[in-house]
Amino acid sequence: MQQMTAAQFQRYGGPEVLEMASVPRPTAGPGEVLVKIEASAVNWHDAVVRSGTLKIVTGRKFPLGVGLDFAGTDLATGTPVWGMVSPKSGHVTGAAAEYAVVPADRIAPMPSTLTWTEAAALVTSGTTALTALRDMTHVRPGERVLIRGAAGTVGMVAVQLAVALGAHVVALAGSRDLDFVAELGAHEVIDYRTVVPADLEPADVILDTVGADLLAYRRRLKRGGRMVTVNFGSAKAMTAIAASAIFGEQRVRTFSSYPDARLLDDLAGFVAAGSVRPVVDTIFPLQRIADAHRALTEPGHRGKLVLVP
Repeated sequence: MQQMTAAQFQRYGGPEVLEMASVPRPTAGPGEVLVKIEASAVNWHDAVVRSGTLKIVTGRKFPLGVGLDFAGTDLATGTPVWGMVSPKSGHVTGAAAEYAVVPADRIAPMPSTLTWTEAAALVTSGTTALTALRDMTHVRPGERVLIRGAAGTVGMVAVQLAVALGAHVVALAGSRDLDFVAELGAHEVIDYRTVVPADLEPADVILDTVGADLLAYRRRLKRGGRMVTVNFGSAKAMTAIAASAIFGEQRVRTFSSYPDARLLDDLAGFVAAGSVRPVVDTIFPLQRIADAHRALTEPGHRGKLVLVP
């Protein structure tokens, strides 16, 4: 049986629990594709799973793999593809590996203008932002769109997509990132430390990537406004989402993203049109995955952290 190298962990904990292992190379079954991984991204989801925060879902059967989104080569056709491995629990290997088996309907041809690392960096952040703005809140030309956490990995793509959809984009970010967010196309950039929600002009759409003060920001929606959060991991966030469904006119919506080929193709269209560009901060060799996970929590990086086998 052929072997490959994959990142795994044998217990929950900090980045130090991550280790490289030699494991059997997976084989594709019906409806699946074997992909040679050329690059994979590091996401907050990876750190949350590794830490044990979701162990009620992921269980206590080890080892567990890590990593979701990737760019690589479909070995059956030789086609460069991008996509996401199944986020279901119990995987011995994830995208942080030399090879991965993926459902055939969860990959799509990779945009030819992107490098492997750029494509891997855009899968989760790009499809999340596109779902939030186009499919969940139905942004229309001329609408005022407020994006919280605009310099984050989802926020920076959301700014570009909202502009491409014809919106007037108001971006909240830290002071050091204001020029960067403006370069992405935001029409107004505001240091989030200098305002409270009540200071902001009402918006037609609010995209939250922070997960705090959701109800206070919901009050800044215009009549008929829509709000969605992509950060709902805390008890306070979940309480606010539930409360919004009971009190007031506007509901704070949320979702979990597992992109299919159609959504990836749609995102590729924005890339081809020059409307969206990924931002990669640092590229790590797969063997340094623990360092990449440490960097995820450190201030100062801008854009995605990416692994290459």
